[in-house]
Amino acid sequence: MARDELADAETGPIRRIPAERPRPARGAEPAPAPPRRPVRDREPGDDRLPRHRPGRAAGPRERQPEQQPEQHRDRQDHGHGHGHGHGPAQPASRRVRVLLIWLLAPIAAATVAGLLVLYPWGKAKPVSAYQQGTPVHGTVTTALSGPCLAPGQVQVGTAPKPGEKPCLTVEVAMTDGATGGSSVKLMVPVEPSTPRFAAGDKVVLAYNGGAATDPSSYQLVDFQRGLPLALLAALFAIAVVVLGRWQGLAALGALVLSFGVLVLFVLPAILAGQNPLLVAIAGAGLIMFVALYLTHGLSARTSVAVLGTLVSLALIGVLSALFSAAASLTGLDDGTSTLIGALGHGIDGRGLLLAGIVIGALGVLDDVTVTQTSSVWELRRANPNLSWRELYRAGLRIGRDHVGSAVNTLVMAYAGAALPVMLYSSISGVGLGAILGSQDIAEEIVRTLAGSIGIVAAVPVTTVLAALIAAQEDSKSVSGSPLPKQT
Repeated sequence: MARDELADAETGPIRRIPAERPRPARGAEPAPAPPRRPVRDREPGDDRLPRHRPGRAAGPRERQPEQQPEQHRDRQDHGHGHGHGHGPAQPASRRVRVLLIWLLAPIAAATVAGLLVLYPWGKAKPVSAYQQGTPVHGTVTTALSGPCLAPGQVQVGTAPKPGEKPCLTVEVAMTDGATGGSSVKLMVPVEPSTPRFAAGDKVVLAYNGGAATDPSSYQLVDFQRGLPLALLAALFAIAVVVLGRWQGLAALGALVLSFGVLVLFVLPAILAGQNPLLVAIAGAGLIMFVALYLTHGLSARTSVAVLGTLVSLALIGVLSALFSAAASLTGLDDGTSTLIGALGHGIDGRGLLLAGIVIGALGVLDDVTVTQTSSVWELRRANPNLSWRELYRAGLRIGRDHVGSAVNTLVMAYAGAALPVMLYSSISGVGLGAILGSQDIAEEIVRTLAGSIGIVAAVPVTTVLAALIAAQEDSKSVSGSPLPKQT
């Protein structure tokens, strides 16, 4: 056995005492102190007690607060701006998830039940009573103005007769249909309400099923607009994806699905005779779930936005139903009258009006509710010590800035759509009260004001829901380290 091992066996381990360093001579510079060993942070789960030097009181080591970088402090102090450019949502606590499931599960179940009950299972699609004709595409080769002549007539002289309206003789080279590649000459009256055709125009003809070579079997109805509309849609999609990236791509997907709900459910159900308002509510509920969750993700803040949107939509529907009945609005405008004539049977005109109000307000409500929930969550994340009342007051201040622009957007959208009706009413020669009380203008007033009230109400409703639910979050799940309470 070695000497050192024998000594350890007899006396036990002996702590070595470092030799005392020699003191420097008087007047000489002191030797530099040896470097201190870095203090190793304990790993999570390390239960060993810290070692203390003799003669020093045991206690937690006091650390100076770390200086935050300027960029990080700026990000914490940054308030909520208009828009949805927030970071990824923090996972909600189990208590909040359970609460939201209890609130949203009945709504989702009612939406699915409404879709199943209202969808026209096994019913044939209604056929229009009007003969529309088969569309045939072509290109105008010549367009000459002259007198209106029936087939077989010949013009005598060059001077037009007094009071005779001119016509446009249009030759169209058809590019598809039964006689694709051949040409047909058509007579089009020149009136203020008819479009002006010129050589080179891409047009659409309506073929009524008669002899394919007979010009009377065709009617010139409209221009071809497929290419410019496709280019505009592509430009819109590119702009959304370039700016929004993956979230923009998700928004485009939600837009396509929303359009699919309208085409595959709302329109067939209404045409089959279902109540238009109930169909619109069920369709809006499905669009609300699909668009919000697909665009903004499955999170607590999105779920609160769904709740706020639902409450606001219900308010808009109730107000629209009450005031449309009080104002005796029938909904039988020119478009509805044409639809009734094409169907060959009656339809609920007022229900169509209410359905249009609900679906039209859905898009603006989504923007307001998502912005408010994001604002409240960011405020909670910046200061987890805020109570729900403080969150509500701060979020409401943000909402006041947003609601003005949202209401103005809705009013201008409806005013732009009703501009021809407003122009016609303004030259009718009656007073302002009679103009505002007319069927067409009164419909737009109810549509605009009911939707605007719903948008205004969406701000406090969504804010209080978001504040109550966000306040239930654990401070550690909202922010990495709770901020100290301010006194």
